[in-house]
Amino acid sequence: MDDLDRRRALAEFLRTRRARLSPSDVDLPAGSRRRTPGLRREEVAQLANIGTSWYVALEQGRDVHPSEQVLESIAHALRLTPTERRHLFLLARPQSFANSLPPEEETVGSALEQTIHALNPHPAYIMGRRWDLLLWNRAAELVFGYSDIAPPHTRNFVWRSFTSPVLRAHPNWERLARNLTGQFRADSVRYPGDPWFRELIEDLKNISEDFRLWWSIYDVKSVPDGHKLMNHETLGKLEFEYVTLHVPENTDQKVIIYTCSPDTAETLSVLINK
Repeated sequence: MDDLDRRRALAEFLRTRRARLSPSDVDLPAGSRRRTPGLRREEVAQLANIGTSWYVALEQGRDVHPSEQVLESIAHALRLTPTERRHLFLLARPQSFANSLPPEEETVGSALEQTIHALNPHPAYIMGRRWDLLLWNRAAELVFGYSDIAPPHTRNFVWRSFTSPVLRAHPNWERLARNLTGQFRADSVRYPGDPWFRELIEDLKNISEDFRLWWSIYDVKSVPDGHKLMNHETLGKLEFEYVTLHVPENTDQKVIIYTCSPDTAETLSVLINK
């Protein structure tokens, strides 16, 4: 994402956040009939206590440099979630979050690798900064089939989520994939100098109408923890609690752990110990 792309993304993000709010959401009178849904630009500027022309410049993608105080005011006016607020700052003030690009090749430390394998029969895997699968244990292979080839982005978690017939057959696939798109968008702006993100995003747009639509909505999400029930094609009913952790020495890497219910642990243990 170059500077022009970044400013365009910021403009579109602000427009979509403004469009989802009504005057009643922010305690403003409805006023005269509106041609388009959402708040007017001048209303956002009023709520943020900034000049209308300054806010308009941001929505037009012009080369302006808002202060942190101004961005905080806009985030409050638009009722942004903590994840959306961070996304706003990443787009508007990338220098505040500047980090040099990590090495092209991502590696997993030996201690962490041993830990992931020791978690069997609980599925566990590691994703890198680009959402590529870097390492997984035997339980994760049994449940998710990560060794299956899915070219051209063979090990990419987002690509697999949109192209794998098995994953798309999940009864809640649409909700899960839409949330995943928002999570990936939130991560992708952290690396404005990495052209790989643009390549993957364009490939996803070309192969998936769903991704193309959800990407255009500009939703951003945090990576959740939670409960998961699966009716696995060959393993039957599986039940987990899952959590996402960041590696302290490399916060670009995520560790995802699925803690099995007793019945699920027994099912996977039998297969692992065969």
